[in-house]
Amino acid sequence: MKKIYFLFLLFLTSAFAVNAQSCFSQLESAFEKRGAYTISDDMHRNVIISFFNKSDTTCVTGKVRVENGTITSIFIEYQDNSFELMERKFFNARKLAPTISNGISELIYTAEGEKFKVVFIDKLKPKSKEYNKAVLPKDL
Repeated sequence: MKKIYFLFLLFLTSAFAVNAQSCFSQLESAFEKRGAYTISDDMHRNVIISFFNKSDTTCVTGKVRVENGTITSIFIEYQDNSFELMERKFFNARKLAPTISNGISELIYTAEGEKFKVVFIDKLKPKSKEYNKAVLPKDL
């Protein structure tokens, strides 16, 4: 009986882990399949910021300033549609300003130990056209 409870608990835990990872995984998959347009130097007002915690991933909306191909400032959006500047110092693995590749930033770190990526959702290329499949008559 204990084994059944343990297996059930293990199943629930893994199901929650898969759901938690899905917000960024779905975005990453779409960008890998479809590609992204070039990210220009500007304030991008519709981005998704994916925070990677030890046990899950949290995706929030925000806006980001890009200068010379690197992210220079990040604003997090709140439920009342206000934005707040992320005043924490952030950097990539080489302690430099994070760059962007195929519409997604490289992994960004903060001094507080947070890890996240910025996804430029507006720059995702549209789905390619698919052929219209023929419907065969039923009386063949």
